[in-house]
Amino acid sequence: MTLIAPSLLSADFSKLAKEIKDVEKAGADLIHWDVMDGHFVPNLTFGPCVIKANRAYTKLPFDVHLMVDRPDKLIDQCVEAGADMITVHMESACRVADCVSHIHALGKKAGISIKPQTRVSEIIPFIPEIDLVLVMSVEPGKGGQAFQAQALEKIVVLKDLIGRKKVQISVDGGINPETAEACRFAGANILVAGTSVFKAGSYAKAIRLLKGDQ
Repeated sequence: MTLIAPSLLSADFSKLAKEIKDVEKAGADLIHWDVMDGHFVPNLTFGPCVIKANRAYTKLPFDVHLMVDRPDKLIDQCVEAGADMITVHMESACRVADCVSHIHALGKKAGISIKPQTRVSEIIPFIPEIDLVLVMSVEPGKGGQAFQAQALEKIVVLKDLIGRKKVQISVDGGINPETAEACRFAGANILVAGTSVFKAGSYAKAIRLLKGDQ
């Protein structure tokens, strides 16, 4: 089953609550929050206070992607804000294993993300401990980039490495109906999509197309 996680990075920031309710009604499975610090990536977006302010508007799980140098300093705040799953970057400036343990200790799911140039081999030791691998198919930090096809090879390798373990494979960046089909075929089961959902005329139609439903 393919799950769609609309990325609020491409939503209208002036009406986030409405955008969240609209994509839930349209068939979204998760809400994806890209938290950026202006250091790990050039941009600044929203933080835990904005996540918390919108938690009451949906029952969908909040998938929080920490594109920050020190995710360890935000984990507690994100959990308090209502995060259900927190993903940290392999390339961040802290001990990833400690972040994963901390997230689990707080009763939430933990994921690790890798940038396009990071090798899959770097994440292998963590697979038994995590709930999700997030493959970046663009450079993190900015919406609307073109999909990098090398992500498909990573998904295939991860699918084989994960085997029967209950670890989900998510892909983020340049997801549209065509790249979504390729990602599903490769083995991804969560598709993070911003522009292709929030810039579409119909959120419901966009989500159906990403899931492969005509």
